[in-house]
Amino acid sequence: MKPKQIIMRYIAIVLVTIIGYSGYRLLDIHRNYAQEAEMHSRLLQYRPTLQPPSPQASESPASYAVSNAGSEINQNIVGLQARYPDVVGWLTIPGTHIDYPFVQGNNNDDYLHMDLDQNWSQAGTIFMDYRNSKDFSDFNTIIFGHHMRNGSMFGALQSFNDQDFFDTHMTGVIFLSNQTYTIEVMAFAVVKPDDETIYNWNIEAEMDKIEFIDYTKNIARYYRDVGVSTNDRIITLSTCNYEFEDARMVLIGRIIP
Repeated sequence: MKPKQIIMRYIAIVLVTIIGYSGYRLLDIHRNYAQEAEMHSRLLQYRPTLQPPSPQASESPASYAVSNAGSEINQNIVGLQARYPDVVGWLTIPGTHIDYPFVQGNNNDDYLHMDLDQNWSQAGTIFMDYRNSKDFSDFNTIIFGHHMRNGSMFGALQSFNDQDFFDTHMTGVIFLSNQTYTIEVMAFAVVKPDDETIYNWNIEAEMDKIEFIDYTKNIARYYRDVGVSTNDRIITLSTCNYEFEDARMVLIGRIIP
């Protein structure tokens, strides 16, 4: 066989290998998305109910009223916890695809790539930092989720990296088994994964709370003055961002009981 023929055959083998691997990767990505979508579809039977905003509402069209606000027992969450004991509650951000239960594991790796049925999943499960209190009594409660390319899980946080979207999507809702909270969105930021202020779950001293509030305002790409004080409680939603290596984007809000 001539050298030129050998080279052409080698190139052909390489191309076939690349095409084959690319096809496998696309199939794998599709399978991961399908797995997450199927799981989410099954969980929607437990989704608590929101009331659409009234036409007279002064807030954004993306703001919704909570149908069972306050400290009433939420039977949907009770039923979900009966089947999946690690479930803490349900998180909804109206006007986005964020509409999921969230869990708390023994560490922050448990549900990174595991669904509620304990099966391996690229999308994993949305989870609360294992050190936070389940009743949201901490000053800063952190919830993590994957940034899926199709916009599922916490991929929708990317939408808040737009001034108009941030300005018109002001609220979210946390459903627990015995309590329902409104989230008043106040900041969107892109940070490093080792940001010791944003990812500090154990903020107790008054000065540390003031530092967190001031720091959030200073680093925020978009910020809304909601009158937050050291008497309030904060929720930080976190996922990956691709602006720089290991970047994270966070959506921060005040919790209103």
